[in-house]
Amino acid sequence: MNIKPALLALICVLSITMSPPTRAEDWPQWRGINRDGKSSETGLLKSWPEGGPKLVWTARELGGGYSTPSVADGSIYGMGYRSEEEVVWALDAKTGKEVWSTPTAAANRKMGYPEGPRCTPTVDGERLFTLGAGGNLVALDRKSGKVLWHKELVDDFGGKMMSGWGYSESPWVDGDRLVCTPGGSKGTMLALNKLTGEKLWQTTDITDNAAYSSILLTTIAGTRQYVQLTDAHVFGVAPETGAVLWKAPRAGRTAVITTPIVAGDMVYVTSGYGVGCNAFKVTSDGSKFSAEEIYANKVMKNHHGGVVLVGDHLYGHSDASGWTCQNLKTGEEVWQEKSKLGKGAIAYADERLYCRFESEEGTLALIEATPEGYREHGRFDQPERSKKNSWPHPVITGGRLYIRDQNILLCYDVKAP
Repeated sequence: MNIKPALLALICVLSITMSPPTRAEDWPQWRGINRDGKSSETGLLKSWPEGGPKLVWTARELGGGYSTPSVADGSIYGMGYRSEEEVVWALDAKTGKEVWSTPTAAANRKMGYPEGPRCTPTVDGERLFTLGAGGNLVALDRKSGKVLWHKELVDDFGGKMMSGWGYSESPWVDGDRLVCTPGGSKGTMLALNKLTGEKLWQTTDITDNAAYSSILLTTIAGTRQYVQLTDAHVFGVAPETGAVLWKAPRAGRTAVITTPIVAGDMVYVTSGYGVGCNAFKVTSDGSKFSAEEIYANKVMKNHHGGVVLVGDHLYGHSDASGWTCQNLKTGEEVWQEKSKLGKGAIAYADERLYCRFESEEGTLALIEATPEGYREHGRFDQPERSKKNSWPHPVITGGRLYIRDQNILLCYDVKAP
């Protein structure tokens, strides 16, 4: 077959830059495929037996940390501190056995909660991207763990955090761009060439310090954009240029963590320390965007366990008020329950909320995702519980539930018979 040189060159470029499609059952990055904390799987247990679902395996000696695992194509990826090294590791999803581990930086012990990193690794084709607690951004070969390139957000891009708990963001991959939030006077958001680490742009229109939230790629008013939250603004950025399309003042306090939620032209954000939640309507007249605040209240004061949107209702834990169902459109409280399960993280799959208590026994509860009230369908206490807060979020993929607690990862079978 005679292929013209220009066409052949294009085919070669596309084969390098285009990633294999992610399978629907994978959980390849922070909060799943769409960064919304939801799995598309069905056929899962609608209630748990006494003592919880079957424990399939336990992986140990992973290293300390609060990193939630990512799962893709039969492998599990995570991060931890092993002695004084920050390590990225890969496990076989069937057995929990380690496939490889790669030191990527020295452990950052000069931060609050110094047990280990917070980032969920981002899977993109044959590559894996991680952000260490000290700001070391690393690209690795997914099969071997070999480091392909690395950058330092602070030294290379002037990065600055709002407070002292270390970088916690999980990078976003969009085509040939790797996007993250160094923060600081050189620009809050940054895009790099994912293959080389070369800088593509850094925002000049917004220079807030970085918080702990992760970027969300979405489409508003027909325009693709990156939405991010800091302690001063919620804003949208043009992927190609780094230009700020819109921004709305929104003051956070102490630590701003929860990932934004976008539904149509509505952008919803929430944070703890008494701040609460805000919803903005973002519109465009074709040449200029604007953001109008729809409501601001304290129904949902989410610290860092996350919020999920199911239908027209938001579910998550609100500090001091307990597990909460909130109407997205109006901001009104639908129900709240604080006596049955303490504060923690949330994920959703097959009409159920998987809620994880952050303290004591690390209890997990299966709750019906309904505005009709708090309806629990089973619970169990995590075995081999550490003495640290169980902050990693639940992951549901491939009929399995994964729970990270510092040095261990537990795998449960939640597929219905």
